[in-house]
Amino acid sequence: MDVFPDFGGVGAADDLRTIIGALLMFVLIIAVLMLIVSAIVWAIASSTGNPHTATKARLGVWVALGTAALAGAGAAWVNFLLRVGGQL
Repeated sequence: MDVFPDFGGVGAADDLRTIIGALLMFVLIIAVLMLIVSAIVWAIASSTGNPHTATKARLGVWVALGTAALAGAGAAWVNFLLRVGGQL
């Protein structure tokens, strides 16, 4: 059985793919910028002896890493699911 979504059924499928790709790029850029900013704040707060700010910045680093990982792996995950769905 060959099951595959009908992307031609949507009127502006190519535009939709372009928009999703652009949004994914913005998410990755913002996640990397937040990772850099949070790491800098974490380093400064740790060196000046401010544990509350260092804890918040460390949480920001982990959230930014998770966001970048999820956004980066999103396309690969969808392609994997489509490939597995086609084999069922």
